Amino acid sequence: MTQLIDTVAWILVREGRVLCARPRGKDVFYVPGGKREPGESDEQTLLREIDEELTVALLPESLRHVGTYEAADGAALVRMACYTAAYRGTITASAEIAELAWFRYADRPLVPPVDRLLFDDLAAAGGLR
Repeated sequence: MTQLIDTVAWILVREGRVLCARPRGKDVFYVPGGKREPGESDEQTLLREIDEELTVALLPESLRHVGTYEAADGAALVRMACYTAAYRGTITASAEIAELAWFRYADRPLVPPVDRLLFDDLAAAGGLR
């Protein structure tokens, strides 16, 4: 049986680039967000994870679902529900994030398979250069 990793991600695009984060101890960049805790909704997961990773508060009333993606990553199936949202505060890498970067479409090989599907859609819609 394939393990399902259920995640939620915040999509922030500026000037044709999308915000990505590299957690401490990892070599791979991800779209910010994380795994759902038992009983959490997408909104609760996203608000908690973005506060923990980027030290900003997403504005719940501004959350907009932009798509849910699934891709195999090793022995697991990763599901990523993606949202845009306005925020309050200054984006800063927390102690659990080693590095933040703004990725273009050309950086697609540096992210996991499920994130690549999002990159494809963002590029097709003209949001990612």
